[in-house]
Amino acid sequence: MLLRADARVELIRRLPLFELCSKRDLRRIASLADERGVEPGTELIREGEPGTEFYVVVEGEVDVRRRGRRIARLGAGSFVGEIALLSRSPRTATVIAATPLRVLAISGRDFVDLLDTLPELWLKVARTLADRVDADEAMDAARA
Repeated sequence: MLLRADARVELIRRLPLFELCSKRDLRRIASLADERGVEPGTELIREGEPGTEFYVVVEGEVDVRRRGRRIARLGAGSFVGEIALLSRSPRTATVIAATPLRVLAISGRDFVDLLDTLPELWLKVARTLADRVDADEAMDAARA
């Protein structure tokens, strides 16, 4: 069931990524986001492919896989797809719906434009990106 504009703004406001945004910014984000229902087993992102969208998990869980191995399970409030969009490199992992999902999808261009105008959002995305890089390095070191 798709949300009305005001309900979508309220939903986005509750997501940790967007909690510092103003009402005006939240309306802008809501206008850019495409709300989607996703069935379990659906691949949102494929490792090695170019990035075209950024996803925020509203409800449900996704499995993050690298080289076929599950490296994380993320739930509501999480976001995926930012690395390829920011680095302009291929996707670093595959993301699959582990449960029925509701996601907000934002196109790559819109996402980068949004970050350029909202410094508080840049900071949150940068912190998450740094945490993910640290986790990747720890995983690589454990394999060595």
